[in-house]
Amino acid sequence: MIEIYCGSGKGKTTAALGLTLRASGAGMRVLFMQFLKGGETSELSALSLLPGVTVRRCDRDYGFTFRMSDADRAAITACHNALLAGAWDAMQTQSAGLIVLDELCAAYNTGLLDQAAALRLVQHCPPEIELVLTGRDPDPAFLAAADYISEIHAVRHPFERGITARKGIEY
Repeated sequence: MIEIYCGSGKGKTTAALGLTLRASGAGMRVLFMQFLKGGETSELSALSLLPGVTVRRCDRDYGFTFRMSDADRAAITACHNALLAGAWDAMQTQSAGLIVLDELCAAYNTGLLDQAAALRLVQHCPPEIELVLTGRDPDPAFLAAADYISEIHAVRHPFERGITARKGIEY
């Protein structure tokens, strides 16, 4: 089935990580791919301890999309397209029972990947694979294909009071 965790609130990646933990505990193989995230995040060390979990992401942090140079945009797009190709291969070979595409929606919406390849991945997901997408504003085609859609709304966030992201909580 296809699951989407979307919305303006904190917790989309956290929900996908919870599902990853559950799947690993059940003996499933998990492919956890992160788009637009290349810097160090606390979940990486925990994911490395889980049996059957493989993490793929870009090899460096390109920063916020609105600050990227043309060269950065080209490099991260190439990285994202390689991630999509890896996810497609994992689907075809069924080398993972759960595939998480964290922040795919944001990468898709900013044009930092091959949108046709992303749509193909979602629209042709084999029934044996659990596919999870996270991010704000999922494309209507993603929503139409989804079996689960969980929207997380921001009601209040410490950032509104000038509190920056905290290690272990927001990253």
